[in-house]
Amino acid sequence: MRKIIVGAFISLDGIMQAPGGPHEDPVGGFYHGGWAAPYFDETMGQAVGEMFSNPFDLLLGRKTYDIFAAHWPYAGSGDPIGPLFDRITKYVATRNPSLKLDWQNSRPLGSDTVAALGELKSEEGADLLTQGSTDFLQTLFRNDLVDELHISCFPIVLGKGKRLFGDGAVPMALKLVGSKVSGTGVTISKYIRNGPVVTGSFEFEQPTAAELERRRKLT
Repeated sequence: MRKIIVGAFISLDGIMQAPGGPHEDPVGGFYHGGWAAPYFDETMGQAVGEMFSNPFDLLLGRKTYDIFAAHWPYAGSGDPIGPLFDRITKYVATRNPSLKLDWQNSRPLGSDTVAALGELKSEEGADLLTQGSTDFLQTLFRNDLVDELHISCFPIVLGKGKRLFGDGAVPMALKLVGSKVSGTGVTISKYIRNGPVVTGSFEFEQPTAAELERRRKLT
């Protein structure tokens, strides 16, 4: 079976909008585009290389597809990422059935995205790696389709913008299976699914009268 792996750059407050440049995604008055660039160093470059080192196909929302299609095919043969992205399959989530996908090896997921993803996951083959695609990620989280998360958290607070997790995320426990910190303070973490959320308690075994009253007021 193929896994769906989320790859994301996020700020400390969970925003992932337009990390790559000021013109990438200014929607909603977002004016901090390019916030990730000053933090890139050798460790970050190695982390990106590791994420792309195993066989994968790209799984993209339409807006991120447009951003990538306007950039990576023109990166040149000496670029380590451009030729790789050209070669692999790009699966694109779009609500527009007539959308023309000009970038080579690009395929629409079709009208029933969730069903198409279920079918792709059931196949043998390369894993499905997301990049960006904030809106599309909410569909993946809401339908419990994510198997791994590769998250780079940057030491910056952006205040507003598109966030990694929205209100529709399905609760899940995760296990940290890899972590490093770049010289610029970016924490690079890899998580895999680890079953349902497990809860516990730090409360007294016998609640105090004050605690019982507090609970009564809550209801």
